[in-house]
Amino acid sequence: MGKVVVRFPPEASGYLHIGHAKAALLNQHYQVTFKGKLIMRFDDTNPEKEKEDFEKVILEDVSMLNIKPDQFTYTSDHFDTIMKFAENLIKEGRAYVDDTPPEQMKQDREQRIESKNRSNSVEKNLHMWEDMKKGTDYGQTCCLRAKIDMNSNNGCMRDPTIYRCKNEAHPRTGTKYKIYPTYDFACPIVDSVEGVTHALRTTEYHDRDEQFYWFIDALGIRKPYIWEYSRLNLNNTVLSKRKLTWFVDQGLVDGWDDPRFPTVRGVLRRGMTVEGLKQFIAAQGGSRSVVNMEWDKIWAFNKKVIDPVAPRFTALLQDEAVVVNVPEAQEEEKHVAKHPKNADVGTKSVWYGPKVLIDGADAETLSEGEMVTFINWGNLNIIKINRNAQGKIVSLDAKLNLANKDYKKTTKITWLAETAQAPFTPAICVNYEHLITKPVLGRDEDFKTFVNRNSKQEECMLGDPCLKDLKKGDIIQLQRRGFYICDQPYEPVSPYSCKESPCILIYIPDGHTKEMPTSGSKEKSKASTTKKTVSAETCEAIPATDVGLPSTPPASASNPLELFQKVAAQGDVVRDLKVKKAPKSEVDAAVQHLLSLKTDYKQMTGQEYKPGNPPAKLCAPPTLSGSSIGTDGRSLYDKVSQQGEVVRKLKSEKAPKDQVDAAVKTLLALKTEYKEKTGQEYKPGVPPALAEPPTLTSDVDLYNKVTEQGDRVRKLKAEKAAKDQVDAAVKTLLALKAEYIEKTGQEYKPGNPPVLSHPTEPTSDVDLYNKVTEQGDRVRKLKAEKAPKEEVDKAVKQLLSLKSEYKEKTGQEYKPGTPPTPASQTLTPAVQADSGTHLSDAEATALFNKITTQGDEVRKLKSEKAPKDKIDAAVNELLQLKAKYKTLTGTDYKPVTTEVHDKEKKKQDKSEKLSKSDKQNKSAKSGDINKKKNLPEDIEAVDSGEPVEGQGPKKQTRLGLETAKEENLSDWYSQVITKSEMIEYYDVSGCYVLRPWAFAIWEAIKDFFDAEIKKLGVQNCYFPMFVSQAALEKEKSHIADFAPEVAWVTRSGKTELAEPIAVRPTSETVMYPAYAKWVQSHRDLPLKLNQWCNVVRWEFKHPQPFLRTREFLWQEGHTAFATYEEAAEEVLQILDLYARVYEELLAIPVVKGRKTEKEKFAGGDYTTTIEAFISASGRAIQGATSHHLGQNFSKMFEIVFEDPKRPGEKQFAFQNSWGLTTRSIGVMTMVHGDNMGLVLPPRVASVQVIIIPCGITNALSEEDKEALMNKCNQYLQRLLNAGVRTQADLRDNYSPGWKFNHWELKGVPIRLEVGPRDMKKTQFVAVRRDTGEKLTLPEKDAEIKLKSLLEEIQANLYNKASKDLKENMAVAKTMEEFQKELDSGKIVQIPFCGEIECEDWIKKTTAREQDLEPGAPSMGAKSLCIPFSPLCKLQSGEMCISGKEPAKFCTLFGRSY
Repeated sequence: MGKVVVRFPPEASGYLHIGHAKAALLNQHYQVTFKGKLIMRFDDTNPEKEKEDFEKVILEDVSMLNIKPDQFTYTSDHFDTIMKFAENLIKEGRAYVDDTPPEQMKQDREQRIESKNRSNSVEKNLHMWEDMKKGTDYGQTCCLRAKIDMNSNNGCMRDPTIYRCKNEAHPRTGTKYKIYPTYDFACPIVDSVEGVTHALRTTEYHDRDEQFYWFIDALGIRKPYIWEYSRLNLNNTVLSKRKLTWFVDQGLVDGWDDPRFPTVRGVLRRGMTVEGLKQFIAAQGGSRSVVNMEWDKIWAFNKKVIDPVAPRFTALLQDEAVVVNVPEAQEEEKHVAKHPKNADVGTKSVWYGPKVLIDGADAETLSEGEMVTFINWGNLNIIKINRNAQGKIVSLDAKLNLANKDYKKTTKITWLAETAQAPFTPAICVNYEHLITKPVLGRDEDFKTFVNRNSKQEECMLGDPCLKDLKKGDIIQLQRRGFYICDQPYEPVSPYSCKESPCILIYIPDGHTKEMPTSGSKEKSKASTTKKTVSAETCEAIPATDVGLPSTPPASASNPLELFQKVAAQGDVVRDLKVKKAPKSEVDAAVQHLLSLKTDYKQMTGQEYKPGNPPAKLCAPPTLSGSSIGTDGRSLYDKVSQQGEVVRKLKSEKAPKDQVDAAVKTLLALKTEYKEKTGQEYKPGVPPALAEPPTLTSDVDLYNKVTEQGDRVRKLKAEKAAKDQVDAAVKTLLALKAEYIEKTGQEYKPGNPPVLSHPTEPTSDVDLYNKVTEQGDRVRKLKAEKAPKEEVDKAVKQLLSLKSEYKEKTGQEYKPGTPPTPASQTLTPAVQADSGTHLSDAEATALFNKITTQGDEVRKLKSEKAPKDKIDAAVNELLQLKAKYKTLTGTDYKPVTTEVHDKEKKKQDKSEKLSKSDKQNKSAKSGDINKKKNLPEDIEAVDSGEPVEGQGPKKQTRLGLETAKEENLSDWYSQVITKSEMIEYYDVSGCYVLRPWAFAIWEAIKDFFDAEIKKLGVQNCYFPMFVSQAALEKEKSHIADFAPEVAWVTRSGKTELAEPIAVRPTSETVMYPAYAKWVQSHRDLPLKLNQWCNVVRWEFKHPQPFLRTREFLWQEGHTAFATYEEAAEEVLQILDLYARVYEELLAIPVVKGRKTEKEKFAGGDYTTTIEAFISASGRAIQGATSHHLGQNFSKMFEIVFEDPKRPGEKQFAFQNSWGLTTRSIGVMTMVHGDNMGLVLPPRVASVQVIIIPCGITNALSEEDKEALMNKCNQYLQRLLNAGVRTQADLRDNYSPGWKFNHWELKGVPIRLEVGPRDMKKTQFVAVRRDTGEKLTLPEKDAEIKLKSLLEEIQANLYNKASKDLKENMAVAKTMEEFQKELDSGKIVQIPFCGEIECEDWIKKTTAREQDLEPGAPSMGAKSLCIPFSPLCKLQSGEMCISGKEPAKFCTLFGRSY
């Protein structure tokens, strides 16, 4: 404590912004936490940029942030020292003066070309250096460069400039110096000289860290420790001083303290509190994760600070206020609390009277006779609503009902009393939006094109009389509007201007994406109070129609169609606004208008608005024939279809937003043009000539009645209406459905109106195509409306059925916007050729088939992740074939024109490639079962698709996995652990619920390992999870590794703790103070303790259940010995036990070895490890570690004993620590799991055998059914008695097929199937989870056979994983071989020198630009271990793979989790 020194080094060239604030507050956080020292240093190395005015500004900004540095310094204070260090480098030949022109120097550094001056003699360099110091004309063309490494992969190491000549006066040193150091050279020197221990730098400087340490080593000065953290990247924000200056110069903002600016002054003026900012920065901590963040997160922290203390006031929109007359109310003043939950905030005056004002928006929601709660007054009854000629509310009459204290179901509104004794305070509420409309600007995008020039809105308000007392900077809450900060206090009438100055309030965002409510506290629609109904006269004007024969509606019936078109047009407007990401208020207004139009439409037509279905009740749109529309209509239809494909393609390729927006805009324009030309909406798959209006029939009437009644029932349920009311509505609905079935002979299906008696019959293919299109729309609508899962599943099932029927009928896949070609127009490839070609039908078909085959080949190579050159060659050949096809036939190759026999071949291939999952799922079907020789016959009735008697209703579920392991490992893993019921996600990121299915595996590991360590004399104990700050900081090198991951408790209730308490990231610092007390003599050794507990490591990386979590379970052993030999022996004993856990229990082979110096445990002497491999991702993962700590911790914590061989002399104990975590469960899941789900090794499976009865049919008697259940229970008891962990699934509401899938997904090793016929034959069927193999076994040998089979499965899983590891572990001697093996997804053993710098170089050189799978860390290869049994032995004199140093050992490297 007290030894930490940090610094904040701003450049005095501008105002501090939010990014600087993070740096300053983070430095202060470490200063305060460790009771250290904070230096504020002005970086004034560049005289061109330094301005004394900005120094003053920055000091003011720092003061605003409540930061109090212990010392103020300038880099210029050390100019003489820095110059001496530079001259030393010249004299030692480590720096040279270069007169190369800047542009050429830049190119040379990029191309790694050495300067002609690099080989200058020391004398020549000193001579040129003198010219620089004097500022001569020649000297000004020179710079001093460090001689480091021009061939380095790190550009910062290619002889960087460290001094330049600038013949300008410096604000502090005047003209004393003509040369000035660069920041990169000055920074490490000044940090070292000023005693800085921890230099906090953003990750932008990562490449310069190597340079920083080179200067430290070359100059032989004290080394500060660099701590990296990510810069603050905020959406819709620019932080560049140049860009911010442009806004100021253009007059787009009020100045550098504009509330829209990200400057410290700007955000504080907008209402950000220093405490809120501190809490946000502390929560971010020293995270290195670079992310773009929404401002909402910062404002949410700020809200937590201001919400408990901000006084509440009221303000109404000046132009929208409505008078409420309450004649019986007396004019009086009362005092109420400013804050309902915090009496310390004080009280305010509230005036009451017979005339009060409320918001016009509130008034619109009220109805006569309604009881309304006026906040801070009580309940009032609305007696009358007075409107003007235009229907606008001008006033309300109300009556006091203060005796009624029921406020639960009333509308809550704010109000102000109009009284001469307390006039309203005029106020202006200002709301600001982002200055930049695009969240994240691309590197090449000009920010000026995304400037929001309408980012400030003002509203004139009538304010609470108490607002007159506000002072500048006061933060308040306007009830039901939000938080505001007083930017300008109210000023009474000025004697000069004769005007009063209103109180100006700036809105403070609170982190919510939804706006504060401004009208009414419950949702009310204005339309609900002014319902329109279709008049009886209108209804009578519609002549009766015969079934199936359209009638000609009267002229008045055109209104519904006109309204229908208005709704459609408004829908396009809303979609367009959303695509353009228009302001929320604008979108909301458009949506409100759309809902109003839909309400009017429903009232006029009696039916819901449905896109593409013009009103059938009151009018029928004119029938459009192909001739009336003409060629233009069809041509326009095709254009819309093509543009739709363009938009979909751009979205799927994640093209730039502006490109997508442009394409969408074009699409909307084409749709509008199409509508104008044809008089109807564009519908995919319905060309203009085919669009036929529906004919109204009595069946349709009945269908509409059922639909309306269904809507009524749903509405009643949503509103939680009385049960008898809901029951009556449901009864009516069921009666209507029964009538519908009787009349039409078919079930009512939402969105499927009845087929008309005499429809105009298009071609059957087109009719089917339209059905698929309509069903697709229906599915999308259900999903958008978040309909119940079973309803969505039913609609999806129907859609797939229709698509299958369509493919069978037409021989081609359904494609939106591509209706089927009539049979007469189906041409072979040869016929489609231009008349000038001489290609025969056979030749065209052969060429066509070649392209198809080559396409399949390309897809296969890609799915197998073949080498890039092989894929490129295959793609090139495919393109050549397509070009040849087009040249010869005159048309592009299109897969839909494949011949019928080719389609049949594909179907056959597909059926042959049925996955193991499909085969097992279908094993219960009669057709498949009869083909299996060893399958019991009595299963043939199972899974027929219909629920059988005694099983209850069949459930529709998404039980199986929806992603393949080889396609998306991350999604597959997430689905496996949740659907197998291992994990439940939790509302704290990085923390998860371990369900019994997973915890049982941990218990199996615990039971085995606990028994084994007790044989070694280890005892279990438990230490507290909380660590004092002093204890945690005792061992600095150890805790440095955990610093960013430590979670701190800083508050108890609302009281700040005197000293923060850490939650253990590991327990060395918790346990060792106790060890120091307990160990006094050699007789107290060895001390061997272990604890099973949880630890918390608050990582900010992408969390993954089991693999990388913020809280996890583990065991941690901590032992102390008198001799090194005893400790070293135990390290390997424990490592062998860990290997047994993985290999004997989890069936996972591991590589045992020792960690390199870079990867060893912080504070330890050496670390041993077991490493596993996950072939699905090509990554290794650390399984468990056993550390030898040497005497490092015993020296720190004074764990000493008296050695009997050396009386009176204290000896330090030798210590070990070792740990195994729940990560092992995640490794097991990834290694063994397949596309059917989890695969559990029998030794850790909580259920080793699941018994499932089969063959229960309607024909099965109750006696036989009972006998079958008894037989299952007999098997269960026998296996349990034999020590086999067994369950019987006797649930009668699930089919056997469903149960098969369920237990396969959960990974149970063996499924035991038994049916009536099996009972007769005294046999059963055992199905292996690992291979899917089915075995028919005799009943009498059940125990012996199944126990033997479990051991076989355990061995098979291990052998399979072992083979996988061997095939994916390679040896490489050169960097090229290494990179090639690494990129093919292998781990590689290479010759390695063991140097940390070399390991960093390898990691950087092998890094990829993108992740292998979503969420995986983007990194290069790291050392996994130095294997105890390497694949290769080092040859004498063999060099490290870097080629720089001799190799010391063969080391295993790979990409790792």
